[in-house]
Amino acid sequence: MNRMIEIKTPEQAEKINLLASKAPYEVWLSTDTVMLDARSLLGLLSLVGQRVRVVAEDNVNPKRFSRLVDRME
Repeated sequence: MNRMIEIKTPEQAEKINLLASKAPYEVWLSTDTVMLDARSLLGLLSLVGQRVRVVAEDNVNPKRFSRLVDRME
């Protein structure tokens, strides 16, 4: 399960980090060259200004995943 978002500001990266830390499943962010755990604030800050793919395992409820990603934007 995945969806594209753009990380525009460091504040948005911090919000993504907080939401991913509270999620009951693993959340990853990927670009063409790297895949990072969304709980890694340092990694997230390196993605500011980039479009990334938010990734979770297929067994995650699609509606819950969609709500999580909506809150990240």
